[in-house]
Amino acid sequence: MNILVKGASVLQPDYTTKVADIAITDDKIVAVGEVPAGFVADNTINGKDKFAVPGFVNTHTHASMTLLRSYADDLALMDWLNNHIWPVEAKMVEKDIRVGGELAVLEMIKSGTTAFLDMYGPYLESVIDVTAKAGIRGVFSRGPIGFIPGQDKVLDENVTMYKNYNGTADGRITVAMGVHAPYTCPPEFCEKAAGLAKDNGMHMHIHMSETQDEINQMQEKYGKRPFKYIEETGLFDVPAIAAHCVWLDDEDFAIMKKHNIAVAHNPASNMKLASGIAPVPRMLKEGITVGLGTDGTSSNNNLDMLEEIRLAAILHKVNELDPLSVPAAEALKMGTETGAKAIWLDDTGVIAPGKKADIVLYDLNRPEWCPRHNLVSLLVYSASSASADTMICNGKVIMEKGKVLTMDEERILHEAQEAAMALVNRK
Repeated sequence: MNILVKGASVLQPDYTTKVADIAITDDKIVAVGEVPAGFVADNTINGKDKFAVPGFVNTHTHASMTLLRSYADDLALMDWLNNHIWPVEAKMVEKDIRVGGELAVLEMIKSGTTAFLDMYGPYLESVIDVTAKAGIRGVFSRGPIGFIPGQDKVLDENVTMYKNYNGTADGRITVAMGVHAPYTCPPEFCEKAAGLAKDNGMHMHIHMSETQDEINQMQEKYGKRPFKYIEETGLFDVPAIAAHCVWLDDEDFAIMKKHNIAVAHNPASNMKLASGIAPVPRMLKEGITVGLGTDGTSSNNNLDMLEEIRLAAILHKVNELDPLSVPAAEALKMGTETGAKAIWLDDTGVIAPGKKADIVLYDLNRPEWCPRHNLVSLLVYSASSASADTMICNGKVIMEKGKVLTMDEERILHEAQEAAMALVNRK
């Protein structure tokens, strides 16, 4: 299958833009600019007045939490988790996970996301199936809470999920090992997870150093900070991504650099839960790979990666009192190229020959895109994700003129509303 995107303004690997054609064969970009001799398009997409950008990469979320959007807002993290979120999540059945996953994937596609890293509980296979059918990329891990009896079996289930699904859906589905967080997982539990990940060649996904309370709790219980605690269990001996990383000291930075730990920065969630502001400018200066994530929709409350990109650019300017701390191009890079690297999708995140064809076309014929002095600046500081017009993922068109071709939006919205009300009222 050959696709030709004709005459779009294309984001270049150096984050400049130029008007060019994009030639795609099967799942790969074969040319940006001059189309190869003999290339015959099966589908030609008019790129005039469109901005072609790599699909956004959401490096940390909990997809099925869409059913809890607006359910328990304006609470401190531990109150929110212990007294509201975890109790209702314990009532979830397979249908809730599936329907919540459908709503999440639909929202991500419509707002320009082509890949995401998910952590959740049982029945995660249903979200894998939803993602595979919808046509985007997903990296999946369980999120076991180790101090709950019987959670060891969840680690074994995560390995089974890896063996059954990793590399499926034409390579769009990958599976990582998940551990919820240092404060919820005892040392022996983390050690087992580390051993299983090493034995099976799996990557690691974990929440780290999200709040000051977490830091204090770990120091009181174990006499060490979360990063040192997790390092000693061996969890960082495999490629790892750590979500949040808000409260870091010099030793934490040294551990992150030693083990090449990637970070999922979640500005909206951290702000809404008043967790703090992650030291992203220092991370970037020290060469740490930083991607962006939305976290779940009950702490954000959406899956809009363009909003995260904008917040990443603006939040650190005011926090550092430096308008140059995170420029627009750097924030966009975190939401695309380095986000892809952070979740081990090195062949995506850039529009260039040889890369996977994961591309979103934004409609420039909207007021917020006028005048067009600088398209990167307009995307980061001005545009709405509603201007996402067309999506190509893995060389297939899955959204056209804002309509998702692979999902039934009307059915999903109806089922999600019914499922959410049934869930929160379940005895």
